[in-house]
This record gives sequence, structure tokens and C-alpha cells, in this order.
Amino acid sequence: MSKLPDITTNFPEWYQEVIYAAELADQAPVRGCIVIRPYGNAIWDEIKTVLDKKIKDTGHENAIFPVLIPLSFIEREAEHIEGFAPELAIVTHAGGKKLEEPLVVRPTSETMVHHMFAKWIKSYRDLPLKINQWANVMRWEKRPRAFLRTSEFFWQEGHTAHETQEQALEETLLMLSEYVDLAENYLAIPVIQGRKSASEQFPGAQATYTFEAFMIDGKALQMGTSHLLSQNFAKSFDMKFQNKEGQMAYPYLTSWGATTRLVGAIIASHGDQNGLVLPPRIAPIQVIIVPIYKTEEQQAHVFMIAQEIVAQLKKAGIRAQCDTNDQMKPGAKFFKWEMRGIPLRIELGPRDIENNVALVASRLGGDKQTIALDQLHHQIPGMLETIQHQMFDRAQQRYAKMWHKVDKLAIFGKQLEEQAGIYQTGWCKDAACEQLLKPYTGSIRCLLENSHEMKECFGCDMPAVVDVIAAKSY
Repeated sequence: MSKLPDITTNFPEWYQEVIYAAELADQAPVRGCIVIRPYGNAIWDEIKTVLDKKIKDTGHENAIFPVLIPLSFIEREAEHIEGFAPELAIVTHAGGKKLEEPLVVRPTSETMVHHMFAKWIKSYRDLPLKINQWANVMRWEKRPRAFLRTSEFFWQEGHTAHETQEQALEETLLMLSEYVDLAENYLAIPVIQGRKSASEQFPGAQATYTFEAFMIDGKALQMGTSHLLSQNFAKSFDMKFQNKEGQMAYPYLTSWGATTRLVGAIIASHGDQNGLVLPPRIAPIQVIIVPIYKTEEQQAHVFMIAQEIVAQLKKAGIRAQCDTNDQMKPGAKFFKWEMRGIPLRIELGPRDIENNVALVASRLGGDKQTIALDQLHHQIPGMLETIQHQMFDRAQQRYAKMWHKVDKLAIFGKQLEEQAGIYQTGWCKDAACEQLLKPYTGSIRCLLENSHEMKECFGCDMPAVVDVIAAKSY
């Protein structure tokens, strides 16, 4: 059992080490790629379960599109190819022969989906068309970091088509709100939502909306995005339909996605010096029972009672397991499950059973309490909910400490460079002022469209048009 690097003084190393120590992922032999191990995938599965229900409940259907896309498709939308060109992985040979047309390993599926939409959409009666897919994508990453930035990652990508611009914008903002609910109420991560600047928006989109979170080290993480594509891609793919007036029209399109980066966000938002701390609502194992015994006779009896408790907890809707590994001592098991971030640990020994109680320890604060065995299935659901809310509140308090309202880059630029955090400032919307953040390794994370506290632009003497969040980012 080795200690993790210091989370306060060496966060990047802590982040990397906790992923391997908790057996979330391992390095793959292909640069920039990782192998997501069963426990890491189990966390992603819990997130997928929640998000997939949200997607279906809002009227979308899942489909599956090819991983290979003709290069000519990507080239049809000028901004799209310009934005993705440096990240593309291109197949030029297959079946022992050079291909007539190179194929792109999917960086995102707008072009393939829109090719199919053009075949499927003929009348206003075919709209809205609301499709989602769960898939992997490939974007050649220069500076990979497990879960946060990898060349191959896993995600869902939604694609929709609508009769009007208003309907498309409503869809864009609806899915943004579903993402925010996922982040805050399931991942226990507060987020700042807003619109991306023109230079930061999705290539080919009319508008991109984002929800940004801030990690323990004060850096921003783009958790996901929702794009109003409008008609650009529809025109590129000659996607037309007959409207209610009998005229031919282009539909208005959206796309939106969230990735396995959410797993990285959980790690970097909630972890501590002992490892992961998982929000109960998405923890694959919410309760772990660690049997404590000395003899084989005690072992059999404690295991039996432990399995009975597991069954009771599962009936109460709790994801519970018993650690039946007889090759590890209790201390080593405590270390293992703390590292994996299990919200609650039940310690159960012969004397506990004799007294009809168990010791329940919280991963969040480490506090322990004794609970009667027949009350565990009644009390633990409430304890898990308490931890869930405490984690969100703790993250909010962290945001409050790192949130700075600042006027001029000349004053706060050095602070931004040296001390990551949330910097709310005013902007005139001139791209030249936005570029002034680059030397300080900062960027505009999002526009707070409903906020106008700051009176002057951070980079010039012009009046501020909108408040923005500036920060360092992953």
C-alpha cells in the first residue's frame, strides 16, 4: 500500500496516480489512449444509465452510426474541417489496397448523421427528428491525460432537426439543462453555464452552450456542450423538406454531447488524500461490508450475516457488496475501499453480531456510528443522501473561495497566471481583447448572458457588453 502524491502541492501527479491505484484505467499501447478497467467502466455505466433515461424521457431515440466517415463529408462544411483537421485520424488503406477516398475515424458524427437526415427528412411531418448515439470517437490529442483528454474517448452525441430556429434553440437549451441536472444532482458538481465565445464555439455552429466545472486545483473543465447548428450543415448536405406552406426549406439542427470526461470530473472535483470520493447516486458500490474475524468458524458466521445484510440493502435499492477476499487483512481492505471512494463502509465482526449492531463509516468525513443490524436498511438510504448533499455543498464552498470579481486584466492577469480560479470580469466582445488572456494561459470559459455586473471591458476602456468567466482550463 503506497501513499498518493500530495493532493495540495502536486495535484497533477495525484490525479494520475489515483486513477491507477483505484483501478479505474490503465495506459494503452496506443499513444493518447487508455484502457478503462471494470471499475472505471462501472462508474461510466451509472452515469450512462442516468443520462440515457434523460435522453429518452425528452423524446430522443438511440441509433448507431458508422465509425468511418468519408473525408469528403468532413470537408463539406468549411468551418468544420478547419476546426477538426489537426485532430483527424485518417484511414488510407484497407483490405490490402489504397482506398479511392480516405476515411476519417469519427471525430464527431454531424456529417454522417446529416447525410442520413437528408435521406430521411422529406416533409415537416418528419420533424422534429431526435436521435442520440452512444459511441467512441477519435481526436488526436497532443497532451493526453486519462479521462480528461484522450485521443479516443466515449460519449453520447445527440443530433436533432427542427422546423424553426426557435424550436432548435429550445432543444439546445433543454439538453443543456439536462446536463446541468446530471452534473449537480448526480455527480454533486456545481457548474457554471453559459454561451461560448465565437472563437471557442463548435466548428460550424451558430452558438455553443457549455457547462463548466472547476476542479480542486482551480482549473476549469468543460463538462459538455450543446450546439445550435442552425442551417449551416443542412445546406452543406442539401437537407430539405416541404414545409406546411408547401415550400422547400432547410431544417434547423442541433447537436450536444457529454463524454467519459465526466468520470475525470468526479475524480478531480471530490477526491482527497486517501483517493476517490464518489457521489452516492453514481457510485457503482454504495456500501461495502468488510467482515472481521479470526477463526474459520467466525468467518463462516460473519460471511453469512454479511450476505443477509447485502440482500436487505439490495431490497432497499442500495448497491451493496461484501468483501469476501480472505487473503487480505481488514486494514488493507479499508485502504482499498477508501481508495475506490465507496460512500459507506460497514465493519462487521463476531462481537458486533452478538450485540446486534454494525459500525458504519462515512468515506466523506470518516465519521463512524453504530447502527442496529435490523435498522441498516432503514437508515443507510438517508445516510447516502446526506453524503450526496454534503459533497455538493462542499464543492460550492470551494467555488466561493476561488471566485474573484475583477476589473482589468492589467491588474488580475498575473494572479490568473499564478493562481487558478474563477475570474468574473466584463468584456466588450472584441476578439482582440479575448486574445489578451492567452499570455496568462487563460481563456474565456463562457459568457454569463444574464449577468452585467462589470462596467468596463477587462482588456480595453470600452463599456462591458457582458460578464464572462475567465480561467485556466484543462
